[in-house]
Amino acid sequence: MKQVLQSLKTGQIDVADVPCPLVRPGHVLIQTRASLISAGTERSFVEFGKASLLAKARSKPDKVRQVLDKIKTDGLLPTLETVFARLDEPFPLGYCSAGVVVEVGEGAHGFEIGDRVVSNGSHAEMVCVPSNLCARIPDGVSDEEAAFTVLGAIGLQGIRLIGPTLGETIAVTGLGLIGLMTVQMLRANGCRVLGIDPDPARCELARQMGAETVDLSAGADPVASAMAFSQGRGVDGVVITAAASTDEIMHQSAQMSRKRGRIVLVGVVGLKLTRSDFYEKELTFQVSCSYGPGRYDPAYEDRGLDYPIGFVRWTEQRNFEAVLELLASGRLDVEPLISKRIEHSRAVEAYQSLTEQRDALGILLTYPHGRAASTSAAPVIRTDRTPSKIGPAVVGVIGAGDFAKLFAFPNLIRTGARLACVADVNGVAAAHAGRKFGFERTTSDYRHVLDDPQINTAMVLTRHDAHAPIVLEALQAGKHVMVEKPLCLEPGQLDRIREAFLSAQDCQLAVGFNRRFSPHALKMKSLLATRTEPLCMSMMVNAGVVPPDVWVHDPKVGGGRILGEGCHWIDLMSFLAGAPVIRVFATKIGTAGGVAVREDKTSITLCLGDGSIGTLHYFGSGHKSYPKETVEVFCDGKVLRLDNFRMLRGYGWPAFKSMRLRRMDKGHREEYVQFVQAVESGGPPLIPFEEIENVTRATFAAVESAASGEPVDVE
Repeated sequence: MKQVLQSLKTGQIDVADVPCPLVRPGHVLIQTRASLISAGTERSFVEFGKASLLAKARSKPDKVRQVLDKIKTDGLLPTLETVFARLDEPFPLGYCSAGVVVEVGEGAHGFEIGDRVVSNGSHAEMVCVPSNLCARIPDGVSDEEAAFTVLGAIGLQGIRLIGPTLGETIAVTGLGLIGLMTVQMLRANGCRVLGIDPDPARCELARQMGAETVDLSAGADPVASAMAFSQGRGVDGVVITAAASTDEIMHQSAQMSRKRGRIVLVGVVGLKLTRSDFYEKELTFQVSCSYGPGRYDPAYEDRGLDYPIGFVRWTEQRNFEAVLELLASGRLDVEPLISKRIEHSRAVEAYQSLTEQRDALGILLTYPHGRAASTSAAPVIRTDRTPSKIGPAVVGVIGAGDFAKLFAFPNLIRTGARLACVADVNGVAAAHAGRKFGFERTTSDYRHVLDDPQINTAMVLTRHDAHAPIVLEALQAGKHVMVEKPLCLEPGQLDRIREAFLSAQDCQLAVGFNRRFSPHALKMKSLLATRTEPLCMSMMVNAGVVPPDVWVHDPKVGGGRILGEGCHWIDLMSFLAGAPVIRVFATKIGTAGGVAVREDKTSITLCLGDGSIGTLHYFGSGHKSYPKETVEVFCDGKVLRLDNFRMLRGYGWPAFKSMRLRRMDKGHREEYVQFVQAVESGGPPLIPFEEIENVTRATFAAVESAASGEPVDVE
């Protein structure tokens, strides 16, 4: 299918071939019939992409701070590689779409195949959208009119926050698409409306919609005009739908408001507020969040959990429905807002119009109606690459997220393996990875990897909950498997994987315990080979904060941070000792002082089969400038200390003082090289399955022990 993408690095816009999305649980698959370019928001995206790197940094100071923090922990070169990789990713444009449902995912209630719906889908021929971000289009509302719904909901949410009542005077500053729809909805609510804008044509449109206007281009004073409009009392409320960097708009809004007036910001303006403006009048100021309650809530948007209507009357979806009802009744008229219609295949021209014609309002992209949508399988997109190597290791990768693009793919290329296919439910991510890293094919359906008889090796780089099911399918399909940690999230899954692995003939199964392959870990292992007593090991992980709503904390999706990440260091201690974990005791932070119980503040003590002991302090509450990973090993009157996989120091070792690398090396490259060599040459597993199983069970035991407060023996 075709989709409009923008390069954040260059600003170039392309109508690209990408795999068609598959319907997912709680989602609906929609064939697009019309989509609206949001003039304000999308113009800002385009201008950001075309800006220089310095200008990009100036416009995103919060991102610059994140980069500086990452430099402190990871070093300059790895940080720059990450930044440029992110800028190289294509950005899907668009969020105002109307089309027809062609498939309904499991658990997506309220929709049927053939329903006409609106959604926040992108400018693509097919979109897969959560059911709570869709709404049925009433009869009598065209697809083109319905495409304005999402923008209308943004304005409507601002109106709901300002809470207008019949007869109140409301000023709307900024008469773009959202502003002009806001004017109409306020008029429908029984308000007297004053529109403010520097564009005479937009002011004229607002007048035709029933508002009085202030044309700033003619030198009109917005504050004086608003005071005259409100008979000297000051307006009851101001809805700011403008996009400008100046702080003057906020100052003027405060000046034109009555005592205890309300100001709601829907657009983007400077926010250096003057205290006296708000203090003397006791003004209320609030920033509106997009379409309404539910926005950015994964439970509502991704998992389809609706808010009870008795407690949250207006959600995102119900705001969509309200806008559609206004369109159906004629109280909201968007026909005057349409500047031009352009075929989706010519979207590049549409964006040229957007940047060259600053007065453009609604630019609609149209799509062919007659073509039947293929929903039985995601099409496979072939890149322009030919096979890079005809050899034993033919790799299909499942998952093209951040880890894959930043670590897996660059290191996989260096192995010389043939890169046959990359699959990701996000077709844009799959297509970009395929073109950038040289895969022969891309798809949004991972089964194309497992069903291809030429592919003998599957790499699983998905979210954690998909690891075990895909590993089982891959082993049953006779594939070699490399899966990122963790191998699975439940003991029962581990039992089934064990059976499948033992039943598979000559199949490699490796888990991404890359740290044991790092140069420093291998050096430590060689130094410890002559030890005469058990090891005493201490590992400090300054894990950093991960917000509580991120998927890694979800026990069903990510399994939590100990299962998802803690297994790395449990494996490293077992590897250094050369012995299995036999007993685990873990404790996590308590609730004293009102601190929430979180497993990312946990200490884990391991007893190993050779008598060695190890302690893992996994803390998510440290400062970013402190080293992220520190490993200390004590034995025979000597000490080894490793900092951030860059500097290894020896204390008391006659022939070893230190080992320093120019950049951090956590073993990814060596792990991938050895795995491909194992696939091509056969022989024993890269990591014996008994070790993988022991580390996985020890990690389960750590989670269980932290919850119960009791030691747990490892089978």
